[in-house]
Formats: sequence, C-alpha cells, structure tokens
Amino acid sequence: MDFRHIPTNFILYITLYGGVTIASLIACLYICLRKGNAFKPDVSPPLRLRRWISALFAMLFFGHIWWLLCYIYSDSTSSVSFVLAAMFDFVTLLTTIPGTLLAMLQDRKRPVWPILLATIPLVALGVLYIINPNNRFTSIAVAYFMLVYLLFTLYMGFAIRQYGRWLRDNYADLENKEVWLSHLLIIVVFLLIIFYRFVDDNITISFIVQAVEIPLFGFLLWRIETLPQLESATTEQPEQLEQPEQLEPETQQAHQTVDIPSNIEQLLEEHCVRTKLYLQHDLTLLRLAQAIGTNRFYLSQYFTQQGIHYNTYINNLRIDHFVNLCREATAAGKSFTAQQLANESGYRSYSTFSVAFKQRMGQTVTAWMHETTQ
Repeated sequence: MDFRHIPTNFILYITLYGGVTIASLIACLYICLRKGNAFKPDVSPPLRLRRWISALFAMLFFGHIWWLLCYIYSDSTSSVSFVLAAMFDFVTLLTTIPGTLLAMLQDRKRPVWPILLATIPLVALGVLYIINPNNRFTSIAVAYFMLVYLLFTLYMGFAIRQYGRWLRDNYADLENKEVWLSHLLIIVVFLLIIFYRFVDDNITISFIVQAVEIPLFGFLLWRIETLPQLESATTEQPEQLEQPEQLEPETQQAHQTVDIPSNIEQLLEEHCVRTKLYLQHDLTLLRLAQAIGTNRFYLSQYFTQQGIHYNTYINNLRIDHFVNLCREATAAGKSFTAQQLANESGYRSYSTFSVAFKQRMGQTVTAWMHETTQ
C-alpha cells in the first residue's frame, strides 16, 4: 500500500480515533485496578459510581474497536456487522451513561432497570432490520433513541434539583458534592448523537466528535476522583430517623404537623455557636444533631420552619466569624488576606466562600473589605 496517496486528514483522524480508543481502555483499567485515588487520596468515591464509569469506558473501548473492524472489513453500511455495531452503541450508551449519572446522585438509590427495559425496542428494531433491511427501521430506532435520551435528560434536571436540595439540607460543605455538570455531560452526549445522525458524513464533524470525547473522559475521571461517598438518609440507622419519643395511637392520628422541641435553638447556641463547631469541615446535619444531643429529624424540621437550609445556617455562622476576624485584625493593625481568614472560618475553597459571602452580605468580599478597612 502506498501511504503517500492516503489523505493527511484521514491519517490524523485515524490517529485521533486510535488515541481515544486507547485512552478509554487505560481509563477503564485505571478505575478497575487501582484501589484508591491518585489525585485525591483522602476521597473515597462511591463504589457504585466506580463500577458504572468503568463499564462505560469498557463499552466505549469495545465500541470503537468494533466500528474500526467494520470499516476495515466491510464497505456496506447495511451489512449485518454495521447493524450490530449500531445496536451495540445504542444499547450500551443507553445503559452505561444513565447508570453513571444516576450513581452520582447519592440522596437515594435510583433504579436503572427502566433504562434497561427501554433498550428492548432498540434490539427488536435491529433484529427486524437484519431480517428485512429497510431504512424505515433505522429511522425509527434513531428517533426512539433520541426520544429516550431527551426524556432522561429532563428527568435528570428534576433529579439533580432534588439532589441539590438534599445536599443543602444535610451538608455544610458542598465542595465537589454538586453534580450539575453531569447534566451538562448528557447534553453534550445528546448533541454528539445529533451530529452522527443529521450532519453529513465529513472529516471535520468526525474530528469534532472524537475530540469532544477526550474532555468527557477527563470530566468522568475528575468526577470519580473528587466525589466523596455521602451518607444518604436511606443508609442511616432507623433510630436516627425516627422521632425520639413514641406517640400514642390517638395522638399519632391527630398529629398532622411536627412539634419541634423548644430547646433546639438553645442547644444550637450552646453546642454549635459557642463551641464554634461550625468551623469543622464536612459537618453534616446528622453529626450536628448528635453533637447537640437531639434527633436528626427534629433538627431538619427546625431549619425548615426557619425557612432556611442547613447549609445556609452554617454558612451564616462562618461568614459572621470571618467578619469578626477581619475587624479584629484591622483594629489590631495586622496584615492578612481574605483567603487566609476564609480558611480560618471553616472554608477549604475560596470560591465557595466568595459565593457564600455575597449571598450573606449582598456584596463581594473585595468590596466589603475595601469599605471595612477604610
């Protein structure tokens, strides 16, 4: 074969395609074989998430190999090998990507079996096409695939919103715990599918599709390295979720609202504010409830009645602590930085502190400090 007659852009594309294929294999082996994290050794990611992401990388690797073999040994897009490759892509993407995204949501374990059921029509359409090749089956399969993905994308928007509320009700530190980027991920994947289906086959689009996969791989690896295993309300001990006192049957029947113990505010003042417990990193609602000697359920309802999230309560205390530190340092003539005081106020991330400060004070840290230090 005279390689001089092969177009340069085709050689570059095959190189990129091979690089993406090898990258997916390396990522899969890394997740499967490595016990801990290379970049965040102190983070223990959810085991369920590791399994789903490793399965996704494995399916991407085998899918790339299969398509490459199809192009090498078959020149017909209506051949059985091409149909099987398309079915493989559709079914594996429709299961591993939703499984991965759902595993990121730890407020509760959402089932994946509805997605598995949704793949049955795709398999049936593929079998019908093999028996009786007709482009109508292909169009129906692609339309059905996109419809399922669109519905799942809408569901993810609702699920991520639920998950975000759960986070703010149970965690003071949200750093690396929010997963809204996963919704962005599925939108990118959906756009890739549209590219494949509706854009004419040309080398530019093929380059774009392959190139976008690389940052997607990076995002998934970053996500599994940074997302910690969270304590879901469904995994806590029953006695932590039940009310401390059992109500009489007739009282339970008439009990439509929760009676919050009147001393919770006092307990918070004594065991959280005065002791500066709010400066502790990763202080969860459950740990705070245990520290003040009350029930997680009551404490959660207390914040709900106050019209705030648990996250807001802790952030307000931390911002007030920062303000006091700043004023004391200014009065004493000490040199300091906002980042230094933010760290002393319980924040690991300055960006998280900046957002919380603006929500609390109504202005940026820089503007407030400029006014305060004048």
